[in-house]
Amino acid sequence: MKLITTAILAGSALALVGCGPAGREDGDGDGDGDGNMNTPDAGPTGEARKCSKMDIVFVVDDSGSMAEEQGNLAHNFPMFADVLQNYVNEDGEHIDFRVAVTTTGRDLTYSNSFGSMFPPMSFSEMGDDGAFRNNCNVNRRWLEPSDPDLGTALSCRASVGTGGPGYEMPLLMTKWALGDRVADNTNAGFLRDDALLGIVMLTDEDDSSSTQNNFTIDASNPNSGPVVDFEPADAIQFLDGVKGHRSRWAAGVIAGQTSCSSGFGEAAEATRLKQFVQMTNASGPQQAVFSSICDGNLTGALNDIIAKFQSACGGIIL
Repeated sequence: MKLITTAILAGSALALVGCGPAGREDGDGDGDGDGNMNTPDAGPTGEARKCSKMDIVFVVDDSGSMAEEQGNLAHNFPMFADVLQNYVNEDGEHIDFRVAVTTTGRDLTYSNSFGSMFPPMSFSEMGDDGAFRNNCNVNRRWLEPSDPDLGTALSCRASVGTGGPGYEMPLLMTKWALGDRVADNTNAGFLRDDALLGIVMLTDEDDSSSTQNNFTIDASNPNSGPVVDFEPADAIQFLDGVKGHRSRWAAGVIAGQTSCSSGFGEAAEATRLKQFVQMTNASGPQQAVFSSICDGNLTGALNDIIAKFQSACGGIIL
């Protein structure tokens, strides 16, 4: 596979700097135009404000096919950091942001069954289990505007490697990162009540989120795998709960719009991740965006995600 050298996030991305957030779908923020924030899963009524803080989490696929995509992400991260550092909302405030990186993989033990004539083969794979990376000469598990050489540190953390588990679980790892790993103090202190939470998922496979372990795979069945039991609706419900309101989080997914080939290689159609985006947007405010990894260049996708986060920041309900 050929490594794509990307253009910097210039042009339309830089046009966002200082422009302030885009308008909401309607005056009340729930998309129905009735003046009431009354969607059943969006949380309580509140005052729409312009946020001045963002907590951003990248959930990056670290399986064996992801080297080119990670290189492309790392190439774009310096400008991503520059856009965040220079973004000024309509109140003239710079965004106080945090950026953390974790991966799509979790610890797994499973067996491959080859039929009654052969004994099953056992495998163990190690993942981050939602823990934020704390490498690249920054011991803290997230990066902040005051960190020296922020773009380089972000680029370094984007290179999560290709030795992770073969079953990608971005939805479940988002929950573990912001739920389980906060509860056990691994990622404690990252989330701020008054900040927009932004989630970015990057993978060339569909989501296979499963809480199961020690399962058996039928090697003769290409569709055999862990029982997928953490659904897109579960992830949405978790994020609504952890932030208390749909307007307080936004998401960007970069995955396969269809099964495709690109400069990154092969990508599977990410059906469940498309459902996650569609369901997130179904009840009113458009809080999520899906970009195709099949484009072979992440510049446009990251540009769309930055625009989505800035737009969501313009109408957060506090």
